[in-house]
Amino acid sequence: MAGLEISLGVIVLLVLLALAFDFMNGFHDAANSIATVVSTGVLKPHQAVAWAAFFNVLAIFIFQLKVAATIGKGTIDPTIVDHYVVFGALIGAIAWNFITWYYGIPSSSSHALIGGLVGAALAKAGPASLIWGGVGKVVLFIFVAPVLGFILGSLLMVVVAWLFNRATPRKVDKLFRRMQLVSASLYSLGHGGNDAQKTIGIIWMLLIAAGITGQGESVPVWVIISCYLAMGLGTLFGGWRIVKTMGQKITKLKPVGGFCAETGGAITLFMSTALGIPVSTTHTITGAIVGVGSTHGTRNVRWGVAGGIVWAWVLTIPATALISAIAWWIGTKLF
Repeated sequence: MAGLEISLGVIVLLVLLALAFDFMNGFHDAANSIATVVSTGVLKPHQAVAWAAFFNVLAIFIFQLKVAATIGKGTIDPTIVDHYVVFGALIGAIAWNFITWYYGIPSSSSHALIGGLVGAALAKAGPASLIWGGVGKVVLFIFVAPVLGFILGSLLMVVVAWLFNRATPRKVDKLFRRMQLVSASLYSLGHGGNDAQKTIGIIWMLLIAAGITGQGESVPVWVIISCYLAMGLGTLFGGWRIVKTMGQKITKLKPVGGFCAETGGAITLFMSTALGIPVSTTHTITGAIVGVGSTHGTRNVRWGVAGGIVWAWVLTIPATALISAIAWWIGTKLF
């Protein structure tokens, strides 16, 4: 059994590394939750991150652990998982998150983690180690999530414009400044519910490999609580470089547009989490923002910025897989 080979010290180290990734996930993806509400001036940055962090953690009471199950048992063969695979996956994901944060690129922490698992598994056991159905769902939603966000964001914008076509701009602005607090909280709930579960899944995978938790047993409560808290703390510290890209460079948003983008994104995240699909909150909110901007004409969207973000999406899984494969090899020499 792998459990006989993994020392307690290594398990503790990897759990801490996973929580560090979870913290960085919140830090890196804080922009997804707060960019629109900050760029519209509804909340100041420090107020927005506190608001988002609270609802990130509150998601612990809302969602079942379906995404955690997909990560823990549905992407790579559980029988090949050991501490080297988990180490490689986490190092690959953390490294890619740091690189994209440094350059202000809104990439996906979710796909970084999936890419990390794929790269480490391939390095250890080859293509047969992948569960293609689970990996295929994740890859499919690289395209589905932003398209769904785009459709819902633009559709909500059209509906709201039709409902309030006789209202004065001042009245609309005042109403949706309040409504945006609701949409931001819903988006942050969806963000916490989908993203915190990814780290829960990888720690669960490690505990099963170590023989601490059985295949048929539920996730230990301490894992669930610590992952949600780590992500909430990461969001609280915020990733300001990416906020500027998401909230200002793609399109100019007013409170009504921010409400529609966040609500469209939240609906997408709620649906994906209910189906157990790990999606990118970055892809989702970007698609929704572009959808809202496009209702005012294509010239209102900076397609060059959006195109650069798409390239980061395409590169995330292969780049992270390569880094994690190297990290897996290094790990086999260290431990």
